[in-house]
Amino acid sequence: MMRKDEFGEIVQMAVGTIRGNKLRSALTVLGIVIGVAVVIGVSSIGRGLDDNVRELVASIGSNVIFVFHLDFFSFGRMTDEMRMRKELTYDDALAMQDLPHIKAVSAGLRIFRPELGIGSYSVKYEDKKARHTIIEGDMASAKDVFDLPMATGRWFSDFDDEHHSPVVVVCYDTQHQLFGDQDPLGKDINIEGRLFEVIGTVSKIKSVFGGGNDPNDNRVIMPLRTFKTLHPEMKQHIISVKATSHDDMPKAMDEIRELLRRRRKVAFDKPDNFAIMTSDSISDVWNQLTGALFVGMFAISSVGLVVGGVGVMNIMLVSVTERTREIGVRKAIGARKRDILLQFTLEAIMLTAVGGVIGVTAGALVVWVIPLVWPSLPARMSMFWVTFGFSSAAAVGLVFGIYPAWKAANLDPIESLRYE
Repeated sequence: MMRKDEFGEIVQMAVGTIRGNKLRSALTVLGIVIGVAVVIGVSSIGRGLDDNVRELVASIGSNVIFVFHLDFFSFGRMTDEMRMRKELTYDDALAMQDLPHIKAVSAGLRIFRPELGIGSYSVKYEDKKARHTIIEGDMASAKDVFDLPMATGRWFSDFDDEHHSPVVVVCYDTQHQLFGDQDPLGKDINIEGRLFEVIGTVSKIKSVFGGGNDPNDNRVIMPLRTFKTLHPEMKQHIISVKATSHDDMPKAMDEIRELLRRRRKVAFDKPDNFAIMTSDSISDVWNQLTGALFVGMFAISSVGLVVGGVGVMNIMLVSVTERTREIGVRKAIGARKRDILLQFTLEAIMLTAVGGVIGVTAGALVVWVIPLVWPSLPARMSMFWVTFGFSSAAAVGLVFGIYPAWKAANLDPIESLRYE
């Protein structure tokens, strides 16, 4: 077995070699540094976005169900059958209120640009204007379905809806664009040339992209029947349903499906001509959209580690050639194969481990800078990926350094001493 003092001597020799060639060592591990930094940066952004999606789904509610006549997330690639589907109606929403496992139901209409996710209207108050505002009409029960966080004032009532009252609730960004620090309650805003009284405001909504602006924060919500006086041509209701509990969601979905198939006269052997989506489906779609993307990004970042590993192997082979005579002298005075093997392997591992430390530091710096440059892009470091990045760097040193070390250990001492 190797004594501690022998191992310590070998470590000192490896460290001395690295220190003696600082510039070459730095250039050798550059690929490792870039690879580890990219791995940590990408994983931190992905983790931040995933956490925000989970928080967003939690804010919507784990027992909320959405129903629409078209398949969700299918815009732009609709089939002929989808285009022919009949819209869901206000009466469909009222019929769902009587289902056993339904707590609250709201039918809603909104005007916005689905391809961009933003509104298409400008809302005015005196000389101020809020652009790209979403105009939305909802039943009074929408507040119960979504548990909307009211900041000030009140939500509109069934009485307001039945009497087409010109009242609105404004969301966070709309309020601050139009009123700044003023109290908006009781003030009239101009929508399409008509005046509507502000009776309430909604607190800021949690955004998927962290500090960025959520389009739903730039929204004006009014009673559904009031909305229809502005746009009687709008018929594409989205029905939002709150189940009695998360455990009752499968039962509630079955009840909704059976009710709509009966009301829409769907034959027993035909598929649904409507779509049902839960808040959990948002997470599923997000995972489908981002899973392949992050795998691809990690594959690209791994290229940096491989390139760095090839660089380490190349430099270590050059080092073996340059130090052939030194190796011969060491063997002549009693150094064993395993001593030479350990020395060169340690040099490679130390090089890449240092690169891993620098890469982790660079990755942490990237994670700190990203929110400053792009406030809408969250990034949260994970101890798992920090450990993974450092371990990968050390493993690269072992894998790509073992062959040069083996070559050095197997040099013939006589031939090495003759080498010039």
